[in-house]
Amino acid sequence: MTKKPFPLDKVYTLIEPGPILMVTTRFGNRPNIMTMSWHTMIDFLPPLVGLVIGDQSHTFRALKATGECVINIPTAPLIKKAVRCGNVSGRSVDKFKAFRLTPVKAAEVKAPMIGECCASLECRTVDQGMAERYNLFILEVVKAWADSRIKNPRMIHHRGKDLFAISGKTLRIASGMK
Repeated sequence: MTKKPFPLDKVYTLIEPGPILMVTTRFGNRPNIMTMSWHTMIDFLPPLVGLVIGDQSHTFRALKATGECVINIPTAPLIKKAVRCGNVSGRSVDKFKAFRLTPVKAAEVKAPMIGECCASLECRTVDQGMAERYNLFILEVVKAWADSRIKNPRMIHHRGKDLFAISGKTLRIASGMK
């Protein structure tokens, strides 16, 4: 066998959950953006998404208080802005201004969408029961938006620390799923 023991504190680099997201909230009158990578689809209809958000973050407080956010999906051209957004706190920085991102009014929630992202999912929390213990919020997508000009979005994947991957070629393989 060619496998060797792997450090437990690096396991997260092997189970990357999907593309990075830019989660927007509005707390009081102030919009904020948080870049994150720990999320999962939980159900298809209604669409339910689980987000793990650190309890020390400004976004955790905002989402807990308001119960709503927008999940924005950035593509390769936004990688530097997305990473930089993830490295400063919304408590002290207006990230829309600092990183020249366009806030767009959402239809169902008060948090803004990010105009430059290929898709935006307006969400409301349906379960905060695991937020205190596991930092896990369960959200229902109440409105979804996608840029129809982008056919195969090249999404950004976080591989740990300063490593990122950009999704590439899309393959169509019969899976038997309807």
